[in-house]
Amino acid sequence: VIHCKAAVALEAKKPLVIQQIEVAPPKAKEIRIKIYHSGICHTDDHALGGFMAGIKFPIILGHEGAGVVESVGEGVTSVEPGDHVIAICSPMCMKCPSCLHPDSNFCVQNDVGKNVGMMLDKTSRFSINGKMIHNFMSTSTFCEYTVLDEFACVKIDCKAPLYEVCLIGCGFSTGYGSVLNTAKVQQGSSCAVFGLGGIGMSAVMGCKVAGASRIIGVDINKGKFEIAKKLGCTECLDPNDYDKPIHEVIAEMTNGGVDYSFECVGKVELM
Repeated sequence: VIHCKAAVALEAKKPLVIQQIEVAPPKAKEIRIKIYHSGICHTDDHALGGFMAGIKFPIILGHEGAGVVESVGEGVTSVEPGDHVIAICSPMCMKCPSCLHPDSNFCVQNDVGKNVGMMLDKTSRFSINGKMIHNFMSTSTFCEYTVLDEFACVKIDCKAPLYEVCLIGCGFSTGYGSVLNTAKVQQGSSCAVFGLGGIGMSAVMGCKVAGASRIIGVDINKGKFEIAKKLGCTECLDPNDYDKPIHEVIAEMTNGGVDYSFECVGKVELM
């Protein structure tokens, strides 16, 4: 058992509390890793705010993490102690019907959507003085050590900076992947990206890699425009600068509208 620090959510809508926790050894087909860097995603705030159905407290949040394998359980073959890895919050077992379907990655084994808050064997590896602490999205990266199911992490090049690649676990992949894997943006096409946060910037990079000829970034914070243009935006718009809805502005600019549009804010009204 490892004793370490974690940012624990004791109850909904309350600040996280740094506490000493116990992290049990990995069981069969599990991996214990030392977390070096973790991103903060809006989903973590959503869960802490009590807006995710089924979330059980106390819980260790965090699902964008990168670190080094400390130990492995029986039967683990994909990684070994010392390997650098990224935690995967939406892992695929590659055995269930969903994973085997060419157009789906909604694995029935992982905790996404279920919010059971435990490992596959319905127990947790976290505790405080013997009291169980729940797991979050198969990862729980807001702690110094965490335990993952083997299929919930991926080995990476040890030269990759952990403080950057931790974002691949969720935010970057969400934006970049939506462009290349879901929308399959075509070369020479036009794109609009609404919201230039982490996911939006990742979508911009995806559009550039896909070869889009016009990439329009939209945000009410002009301070983001310089970076957005460096990453690939051909132009940036602030809706507050116009006296008409921004979609009408874009339609006029593009002779009817863009080929692809990405909503990266998460507001139903914007959709």
